[in-house]
Amino acid sequence: MATVLPARVDTDALEQKVKAMYRDVALNPRGEFHFEMGRALTERLGYTSAELDAIPSEAIDSFAGVGYYFDLAALQAGEVVVDFGSGSGTDSFVAAGKVGAGGAVIGIDMTDEQLAKAERLRAAAGFAQVSYRKGYIDATGLSEACCDAVISNGVINLAPNKAKVFREAARLLRPGGRLAIADIVTDIQLPEGISCDATLWAACIGGAMQVDDYTAAIEAAGLSVMQLRENSAYRFISQNAQGAARKFGVKSVSILAIKT
Repeated sequence: MATVLPARVDTDALEQKVKAMYRDVALNPRGEFHFEMGRALTERLGYTSAELDAIPSEAIDSFAGVGYYFDLAALQAGEVVVDFGSGSGTDSFVAAGKVGAGGAVIGIDMTDEQLAKAERLRAAAGFAQVSYRKGYIDATGLSEACCDAVISNGVINLAPNKAKVFREAARLLRPGGRLAIADIVTDIQLPEGISCDATLWAACIGGAMQVDDYTAAIEAAGLSVMQLRENSAYRFISQNAQGAARKFGVKSVSILAIKT
């Protein structure tokens, strides 16, 4: 099962490429990217006007997610949620609205500019139940069995070792807890010319796993995949990304898995 980087990928270079890409997402959301961003995307993916109107518009401007999963997550008032790769805060703010003042949302991100933007927006909008911390999604530093749900949107495909990410999610979840995510996967295994290219990883292409390997990695972590659906409304916008999507079946899916 291909859950780690090809040997010829420089993981340090990959991290720097990803940080640079998402630094630009935070600071210059109207720049040119391989992927679409902003409110029009969120609405097309399935976010409701009520969800979006209740959160800071600047967070939505830097939204670079790939799908909608909150219906799968079924968050309840008072629950604790961890957001893997929280970015500028769109999903953590939406989650906060669902868990309410008695709940808590913890956003994990490794990019300083994303964290700074999310924290600024959090403080200004008064989301007291949300907190952000710098860290990696495969080693958050949070305590075991600390949350009811782990959410993530378009981020796990960027991780060098996805199996480790899923093990971390399982570690954080209480029994019966949910992993609810949207991510990029492929129909067939990507060739090394793509999977060894750090720039294509940062663009959410090169790190995409074959979908059966992806769900197998979730199951191997001790989670049971309950639902998988394709997000047909998501699309790449650059010609290179569109070409890879056509050739290798690169696509967005939303997944619900339960810790048994």
